[in-house]
Amino acid sequence: MTITTDSLVGQLATENPLATRVFARHGIDYCCGGGRPLAEVCAEKGLDTGTIVQEIEKELNAPGDPAERWDEAPLDSLIDHILATYHVPLWEELSRLEMMARKVNQVHGSKDPEMLGGIEKVFTALKNELDQHMLKEEQILFPMIKGGQGAMAGPPVSVMNHEHESAGEMLRRLRELTNNYEVPEGACNTWRALWHGLEALENDLHQHIHLENNILFPRALAS
Repeated sequence: MTITTDSLVGQLATENPLATRVFARHGIDYCCGGGRPLAEVCAEKGLDTGTIVQEIEKELNAPGDPAERWDEAPLDSLIDHILATYHVPLWEELSRLEMMARKVNQVHGSKDPEMLGGIEKVFTALKNELDQHMLKEEQILFPMIKGGQGAMAGPPVSVMNHEHESAGEMLRRLRELTNNYEVPEGACNTWRALWHGLEALENDLHQHIHLENNILFPRALAS
């Protein structure tokens, strides 16, 4: 597709998957906020739209194999990819990060109670929501789509979209609390690992939610 200032960020991410690298660098929401024009998002964040377009084009023209286009894959294959790439590792990673968030708060919470206590509280809420969210997808929504009932999946898709928005808000709050994941001076190894793990979680969830919100759900409902 031709990249213009009016291109929707979710569509850009769908048709040019490497564009997500640029969006991640600049904190552009291409999953829950995928229906917004690039120019509008850039203006809101104080970014020059032309520069962002140039960065995307540079990624697309870089040497290497093109990224896989999941909008062109069968729905069953897309669901299997989401499960294997995101759901399976997430079940383990959420528990690992919860343990670290609790430990860092217990050991260092007195140094900054608002930050470290807030991180434990927000992350625990995010984990609990994602645990239930993935169960509903795995037990209800994904089987409906695989069974050819995607066109009737409007109500569960609506619930999933709402929960994605909620998760996105909690991710933004974690980024605020961690000062954009800048590791504090003198932080212990667990503290550093927590910051790196939370930032990696954010990046993975953005990709995960993008595949569902911008590709899987619309295609299933239109099937």
